[in-house]
Amino acid sequence: MKFALIAALVLGGAVPASADIIASAPDHYTLQHEAISELSPEEAWNRLVDPRRWWHPDHTYSGRAEALSLDLQAGGLWREDWDGGSVAHGEVMQVQTGKMLVLDAPFGPLQGMGVNVVWTIRLEAEEEGTKITFLEVANGSAASGLDAIAPAVDGVKSVAIQRLAGQIEVPVEN
Repeated sequence: MKFALIAALVLGGAVPASADIIASAPDHYTLQHEAISELSPEEAWNRLVDPRRWWHPDHTYSGRAEALSLDLQAGGLWREDWDGGSVAHGEVMQVQTGKMLVLDAPFGPLQGMGVNVVWTIRLEAEEEGTKITFLEVANGSAASGLDAIAPAVDGVKSVAIQRLAGQIEVPVEN
């Protein structure tokens, strides 16, 4: 995977994503990721709103990104449906078409912890593409141990932004 990323950056000329755990403590974390994509803002938005095109299948319950959908309106769901199961990964809080998507999104194990997670995704036109920014703020109780979980979430979102930006090739599932 590391070789594939390096090859994609060298061949594609993309700027690597940056990732930071801005703050973390047992009761909260704040993560920020940025990437410059060669995609136009319109192309980046169209990719963003179809998570099947960029979310890593390893971070789904079904193991298939194709099981994902996003209802792009306030109150709509980022959900996953498969034979024998379904999960709401997040709820859309705000949509500014082509610019910003805000989700109430306690993905994965965070749901069972009763943690509040707000994930803001912004797209901004750049000279030759789009700047993509993820900002994720999580809050829970001190018993949540969010400082211990933050690095794992950071890793998932780091891969996600690179896949969204087109910095990591996303294989087409059969």
